[in-house]
Amino acid sequence: MQDKSVTNREGFTSNIGVIAATLGSAVGLGNIWKFPYVTGENGGAAFILVYLICVTLVGLPVMIAELMIGRRTKRNAVEAFEQLAPRKPWFLVGVAGVISAFLIMAFYTCVAGWVYAYIFKAATGSISSTQTKVTSAIFSSLSKSVAQPLFWQLLVLLVTGAIIMTGVTKGIERVTKILMPILFLLLLVVDIRSLTLPGANKGLNYLFNPDFHKITVTVILAALGLAFFKLSIGMGAMITYGSYVSDDQNLPATALTVMLSDTLVSIMAGVAIFPAVFAFGIKPDAGPSLLFITIPAIFSAMPFGNVFMVLFFILVSIAATGAMLSLLEVPVAFMREKLNWSRAKSTVATVVGIALVGSTATLSNSILANVLVFGKNLFDFYDFVTSNILLPLGGIFIALFVGWFWGYQNVKQEFSNHGELSNDGIHKIYMFLVRIVAPIAIIIVMLAGLNII
Repeated sequence: MQDKSVTNREGFTSNIGVIAATLGSAVGLGNIWKFPYVTGENGGAAFILVYLICVTLVGLPVMIAELMIGRRTKRNAVEAFEQLAPRKPWFLVGVAGVISAFLIMAFYTCVAGWVYAYIFKAATGSISSTQTKVTSAIFSSLSKSVAQPLFWQLLVLLVTGAIIMTGVTKGIERVTKILMPILFLLLLVVDIRSLTLPGANKGLNYLFNPDFHKITVTVILAALGLAFFKLSIGMGAMITYGSYVSDDQNLPATALTVMLSDTLVSIMAGVAIFPAVFAFGIKPDAGPSLLFITIPAIFSAMPFGNVFMVLFFILVSIAATGAMLSLLEVPVAFMREKLNWSRAKSTVATVVGIALVGSTATLSNSILANVLVFGKNLFDFYDFVTSNILLPLGGIFIALFVGWFWGYQNVKQEFSNHGELSNDGIHKIYMFLVRIVAPIAIIIVMLAGLNII
């Protein structure tokens, strides 16, 4: 007989809700700047092809593995492993996921705070300038001050915390079902505007002109790394969301839909940005400089540019918020079930903890700039530990757990929904990928991230 706390547990109520929530988790700030930039730098359409191969062979199997673990146990990331492997150290994989989600939120909320601030700044016209020197000074003033970024980071936490506090169905599912269509609509509007600019074809060539000569071992490594990190795996988010999925959900089909939709968002973001970048003769760049320096200068040069600038930063904030909901839910679900706390108490405790640790990441650009850990400021240190150590280790051990420890029959039951679906052929291919291909590929990603290879 199932535990009463499991049978009474909240969950997603529809297929659309599951897809919206998991897509919201996968889509993030990286979709807006990193994917399009890396694509353009590494062969355009040729890189997209390599990426799709890598994400199918690596990211997708681990994502399905996490969803299966969560759905089977209906537990948080730690207790899921404790239930499937009692009195064995596999639970440490879940612990690493909870720590990863917490630390990622510590620095991610800092960047999301800048995005929220730029919605206000764009609406008031305070960042309207065609000169990148001016927009650079504006961004520097924000990021290197003390009170401003802390205020916006706290606002980000209050927004995401308020949504999480209302629950899985009324909070996460309802909000992501609204935000994801809005994200696609805003991207489409900005895409159309970008494509109507003179010289936009240069940006399209940058993204979609296949150059197979650029496909090297380094490019394949870049595609592997991107494939692993793009689907929010290794941080307990998909295990947690999987625990809210009904037993009749087709998990392989859901994961594939999320993967393809996530890739589409990234491509649409590239179409929104790079035709405009080339139309105004600005060199494409990655990271915060693209979002907070180049983009304002580009939109300021357009007719009705301020309107499109506001729309752009709203869509970026939506992408960030969907990702943060899944990250915040990981420690909240753990505290609720492990400590038997209410959702409200768990959310408040988590938000306060992230605010305290996250403030050190935010202030690493100002009063804590000289506080270094292994030669990195606190923002970069949290990023490095999660991206290069905790997440890859989590991905490796999740693949090994499902492929070798949990085994063939359990995976077959989850793939077929206990015989209701005919997924046997796909299941056999999946077992090869999750047992052999994914662990080896993620080890390579980890070694590359640590500059060992």
